[in-house]
Amino acid sequence: MLSYQSIVKKQEMAERVKRHPPAYRRKQNMAKRKSQKRRNQKYQVNNRQLKAKRMYKDTIFRMLYHDKENLLSLYNAVNGREYTDPEKLQVVTLENAIYMGMKNDLAFIMDMNLYLYEHQSTYNPNIPLRNLFYIADEYQRLVVRKSLYSTVIQKIPTPRFLVFYNGTKEVEDRSEFRLSSAYENPTENPDLELRVTMLNVNDGHSSDLMEHCRTLKEYAQYVARVRKYAAKQDVSLEEAVTRAVDECIEEGILAEFLLKNKTEVIKVSIYEYDKEFEEKKLRKAEYEAGRQDGIEIGRQDGIEIGRQDGIEIGRQDGIEIGKRILLEKIIKKKLKKGKSTEQIADELEEDINIIQKVVEKLKSQI
Repeated sequence: MLSYQSIVKKQEMAERVKRHPPAYRRKQNMAKRKSQKRRNQKYQVNNRQLKAKRMYKDTIFRMLYHDKENLLSLYNAVNGREYTDPEKLQVVTLENAIYMGMKNDLAFIMDMNLYLYEHQSTYNPNIPLRNLFYIADEYQRLVVRKSLYSTVIQKIPTPRFLVFYNGTKEVEDRSEFRLSSAYENPTENPDLELRVTMLNVNDGHSSDLMEHCRTLKEYAQYVARVRKYAAKQDVSLEEAVTRAVDECIEEGILAEFLLKNKTEVIKVSIYEYDKEFEEKKLRKAEYEAGRQDGIEIGRQDGIEIGRQDGIEIGRQDGIEIGKRILLEKIIKKKLKKGKSTEQIADELEEDINIIQKVVEKLKSQI
């Protein structure tokens, strides 16, 4: 039902249209054109943003496991399953899961679980927070057409978070990150928790997992080969990667994948290794900046502490000097009265040796 004010307003508008129909229509048309222009501008901006989001590089890990058979093999190895039908995997895409300019996520639904597999070559304890953002976006897409205010509970896939780490920092074969570790005020049972399992997939680590997933084992061997040759001073990065690719093909390490995608693999591997190198330099620069800041803060704190200590020492020294001057004046007066050193020491209740030193000092000044 319309309110009284709404009815009056509607009647007034109808009267204005009757009195000035052309002007009112022109005004309406102008408003429509402005609105359309704003929508077009918004679309153009959004379109640019979408294009910008797609300007990323894949990783070799992600390229390898885009293949559903490889992904199913990895899933089986991680979860101790023996599925044979890759079509059971429902792959989903997280548009914003981009880290350091590289697309590094593999998200899929299996057995009503939503798995987020992420590859990282850099040790990063902020993974739980990033995954919280990713999973929130994905859940929002999954229930976008359902009412969250319904009396019926909206079922969602159970999340599972896994990171495959192959950086150069030494870590355990299996470790866990928790979102609660980032809380300013830690609690024993936080209301919101998110756990991420990190698996070390460098060559020579996680042997049981590697034995159950051939592609993962061979991927680790390939990465180790690239790093080995890239570390040589007399070899360019492109030469190192090309040599690693050729050798792996000859030795049957990811041979089919490398033969099929050789050009792209070389290009992506060079980019990946450059990123890894740049990240190392960035971490080193951050560490050095922090160290210098620490030194400077320490120096300033030291100066301030020294200043305060100096004030205190000066105060104490001033008191001592004042006492000594007063003692000299008293002894000088008593000497004028003809009193002996022993008498002065007895009257002032001071050590005779101290009185003797003052007497000698006064005599030397005469």
